[in-house]
Amino acid sequence: MALLTAPQLANYTAQEDAFVDFLKHFKSSSEETAEQLEGLNLNGDDSDEYDMLEDSDDPAPNGARRNQHNKLKYMQMLQDVSDRTRDELVIDLNDLEAYEKSALDDEQNLRLVESIERNAHHYIEILSRAVDKCLPPPTRDPTFKDDVLDIIMTQRSKRNERIQEMQGGDEFSQIPPELIFPAALTRRYTLNFKPRIPTGSSNQRSTKALAVRNVRGEHLGHLITVRGIATRVSDVKPSIQVNAYSCDRCGCEIFQPVATKQFTPLVECPSEECKKNNTKGQLFLSTRASKFLPFQEVKIQEMADQVPVGHIPRQLTIHCHGALVRQINPGDVIDVAGIFLPTPYTGFKAIRAGLLTDTYLEAQHVTQHKKAYDDIVLAQSTLRRMNELERNGQLYEYLARSIAPEIFGHIDVKKALLLQLIGGVTKEVGDGMRIRGDINICLMGDPGVAKSQLLKYITKVAPRGVYTTGRGSSGVGLTAAVMRDPVTDEMVLEGGALVLADNGMCCIDEFDKMDDGDRTAIHEVMEQQTISISKAGITTTLNARTSILAAANPLYGRYNPHISPVENINLPAALLSRFDVLFLILDTPTKDSDEELARHVTYVHMHNAHPEAPEGAYLSPAEVRQWVARARSYRPTVPKEVSEYMVGAYVRMRQQQKRDENTKKAFTHTSPRTLLGVLRLSQALARLRFADEVIIEDIDEALRLVEVSKASLYADDSRRDDHTPSSKIYHLIKTMEASGAAAVGDGTRGELDLRRVRERVLAKGFTADQFEQAIDEYSMLDVWQTTGEGTRLIFIEAGNDDQDMDDEDF
Repeated sequence: MALLTAPQLANYTAQEDAFVDFLKHFKSSSEETAEQLEGLNLNGDDSDEYDMLEDSDDPAPNGARRNQHNKLKYMQMLQDVSDRTRDELVIDLNDLEAYEKSALDDEQNLRLVESIERNAHHYIEILSRAVDKCLPPPTRDPTFKDDVLDIIMTQRSKRNERIQEMQGGDEFSQIPPELIFPAALTRRYTLNFKPRIPTGSSNQRSTKALAVRNVRGEHLGHLITVRGIATRVSDVKPSIQVNAYSCDRCGCEIFQPVATKQFTPLVECPSEECKKNNTKGQLFLSTRASKFLPFQEVKIQEMADQVPVGHIPRQLTIHCHGALVRQINPGDVIDVAGIFLPTPYTGFKAIRAGLLTDTYLEAQHVTQHKKAYDDIVLAQSTLRRMNELERNGQLYEYLARSIAPEIFGHIDVKKALLLQLIGGVTKEVGDGMRIRGDINICLMGDPGVAKSQLLKYITKVAPRGVYTTGRGSSGVGLTAAVMRDPVTDEMVLEGGALVLADNGMCCIDEFDKMDDGDRTAIHEVMEQQTISISKAGITTTLNARTSILAAANPLYGRYNPHISPVENINLPAALLSRFDVLFLILDTPTKDSDEELARHVTYVHMHNAHPEAPEGAYLSPAEVRQWVARARSYRPTVPKEVSEYMVGAYVRMRQQQKRDENTKKAFTHTSPRTLLGVLRLSQALARLRFADEVIIEDIDEALRLVEVSKASLYADDSRRDDHTPSSKIYHLIKTMEASGAAAVGDGTRGELDLRRVRERVLAKGFTADQFEQAIDEYSMLDVWQTTGEGTRLIFIEAGNDDQDMDDEDF
């Protein structure tokens, strides 16, 4: 009885010929457009508008011939592979689909793209054979600087040609099989597939990114895309592809391709000479002639929004080879396109697992969701919007309102968070000392003032943002833990939240609920920005160049106005001094603000969107990220006159702190770290303006932010039912006088520069008439007076207090 024969599912020979034709003749429409733009006479150097050399009958010069060759997208790639300038070949399935629709007949029905997506692992070999047929000869000979394998293959191929010539070119004479290189050795490239871009059509729904729990058995062997967050990335190790041996008897070289997870090395020489003489020559491993590929194992985990209720996130193992290694860092949100494959357990695991197998994803293409600041390319529409807002002078206010627009108010907190995203300038002194530029902020406030929502939004905007809570974080969870590597079985360091947020933001909620032992792990990170580890024989220092945004509640849950601020905050002074800005946000009931807040919240719930700004639409998180990326490319410096102004401001802050200690209203201790914090905020403001120098207005705004962070302390004293423009202007000028902004000289006399006060008041949206009216109204009340022919403003009571304090000092 004859066995049943199954029809062949695909005509592999015809498909391979189609792949060869695709590689040789495919022209990218985007490259044609780019070349036409390059050929345009945009600079006015040439009289012709277009380069018409290709249409002429004369032999084209070298430049035109090169342009014609560049249109063949994949032939140019193959030429680079042949010249050893490229080692990765990416086949874009969008290009293959366009070729299949335009160049192939419907009668052939080869279904190239569909076949690759359903049996990708097999088609890597078929496409590799097609590449071998199309590979052009190199344009240069190998030199001593090239890889050892290149020189070995060049020598052996020339030897094979000489053997054929010695045999007279007889077509029946064959080269011995041991002298033929295996295909895996001669392919000096890694071939990967780039998946199709999914659209909304139902037939391409399968190409969209899947959650880890949606990857099932029906996807085995298929090319699928999985979305997740990278939780663990192993070291890069060499994975062997071809083992090379040399015989000690006949001198023959034997190559052993390795395609499985485990293999048995050869011991006896299988060449014809050793078999004929029955010498059984011993083989010695030749490492330099073997071929290795970089290998890295990555673990990805489901996103939080993909996990059903009551379940825990699932994990998937990803294997990266060749050019795909070192593209994924822990904490990255990625889409990985790859081939879903099973792998059986080996060794003692196989005995224990029985019939079970493990699964993994053979990575083919990696897409980063949030690129780092250095990799962001600014869109033209965003650049035009930037220039327009720069001219209007509303850049700072507009960007601050775009931070979490669904949250009502907190405009000064949002300004500080915007400056934290931009950061100051990190400097390294000549002797190796490092001065950090990252800004640390703590939000201390009553429950229900949207602290956690602000932290979540900052995590979403920052390219590398890690969100954690104080109660759910241990000391090693924040810094680093020592674990055993499951691949190599050696002790390795597993980075914690602060290491994952390197060059990003680490948001710690419920900061006051942390244990004291765990909280001390953050001290070194906040100032030195390193993590020193000495565990299990591993002594090292890890980088943690991160900005820390912490949110905490006061002692006993709510702020108690009957005790001092230091007792309310209940955090150690060593930790508080490391925060550049510590905001105290109190929930005080006022009729007008409560009504506006209720209207805002109900609008968001009714329309599922934030209210539109009167000046225009808010910026999206992606646009804010682009803006921050451009601002971070500047490194502003501090001129001499600005530094002298900053020295006077610091002296005034120290005097104010002494007064606050006497009146039991001391908020935080003013130290040299406070001066560095003001300097970082002013550098971030200069970066925001895309400027190369810090100006006095930047210092004033930084001082105002530091002062307004504790404005809630004095809310009971300054709050009145009077909300007229004059009262608002008075409170604004009073805040400027307390922070030392717009001061004249060293500020000890309490004089303010009236011109700069006027500029800041008008920048807040008040009119010139309202400003003049407020100045006159409070001059009549003997609160202040103008001197110097109307150029200076002096607080009468503040001047007397300062004089008394000066007398006490002496």
